Amino acid sequence: MAKDFYAILGVPRTATADDIKKAYRTLSKELHPDKHKGDKGKEDTFKEVNEAYEVLNNPDKRKRYDQFGEAGANAGAGFGGGQGFGGFDFSGFNQQGGADFSDLFEGFFGGNAGRGRAREERGRDLEIHLTIDFMESVAGTTRTVQLKKQKMCDTCTGAGSEPGTQKITCPECNGTGQVTRTAQSFFGAIQQRTLCPRCGGSGKVPEKPCHTCKGEGRVSETVSTDINIPAGIADGQTLRLRGEGDAGRQHSPAGDLYVQISVRDDKRFVREGDDIHYVIDLSVLDAMLGTDVEVETVQGKTTMKIPEGTQPGQVFRLRDKGMPVLNTNRHGDHFVTANIKIPTRLSRGERKILEEWRKIS
Repeated sequence: MAKDFYAILGVPRTATADDIKKAYRTLSKELHPDKHKGDKGKEDTFKEVNEAYEVLNNPDKRKRYDQFGEAGANAGAGFGGGQGFGGFDFSGFNQQGGADFSDLFEGFFGGNAGRGRAREERGRDLEIHLTIDFMESVAGTTRTVQLKKQKMCDTCTGAGSEPGTQKITCPECNGTGQVTRTAQSFFGAIQQRTLCPRCGGSGKVPEKPCHTCKGEGRVSETVSTDINIPAGIADGQTLRLRGEGDAGRQHSPAGDLYVQISVRDDKRFVREGDDIHYVIDLSVLDAMLGTDVEVETVQGKTTMKIPEGTQPGQVFRLRDKGMPVLNTNRHGDHFVTANIKIPTRLSRGERKILEEWRKIS
């Protein structure tokens, strides 16, 4: 059954890009694997949420999904805006209560209809999630992760051919990289040019396939990858590591690795954009007479002057003492809110002094 990506994110089909992003962030936090370790159901739902967001957050994929369903979203540009079959327009087929057009394509062409050559050759994109501490988001950090992915075959160095042999013209597509397939449907005979299954669209095949990778030019292995997380990264942001996804077939470009970052809360600091908010407790006398106090910031401790007559809830600003601004040399500000501590008990001496002061004032 085709998936309803809008229902998965809990948004209507008319949802804006901001609505979709907001729903995704809320769900990704609620369903994050760190909060539900060992819960297979939550893990599967988390994957569905990410799959739905990947499609609906991409304007082109969303347009194809709205027209053709899940198969359209996963297809390349060759899927063709709803006009690809002899002038028929199926742009509203799913929305009108008819059959899911993705099922038709999968029935006719095994799920590969219309996929472009570049999409097939390029390695698959990968996605992982990392949770870091708040102070790691301030200073930046490096994490080493183990990834199971397709990497270049060492035996043939990615060529797919047994060392010492060459590539020849693909006999199935005669070097064009595409084959024409015909299927009968209630529309009549439908012809569709698809990627050649033998050469993967390259037009060339190994004269003798590599014995290690069987001609793919890549093998599946678990590898260590260093993830450099920059200072200033915020909760919910995603890093893109180009070329760190699956290796492409026979020297084709590798996919990318997307790293979604979650940042744990800190008991002392509250982040708003690149600014930090912090609360200090002051005695009544310090607020009245003024004093110097030591304040913690994300950049370390600093001394701040409290002026006489400071009021409860008064906010002070320390410029450039906030979060690093991502990929710049700038910093946000640090805002300090004064919380005046009123004593609940007084000694006789304290009460006497205050009574005298009240008479004077």
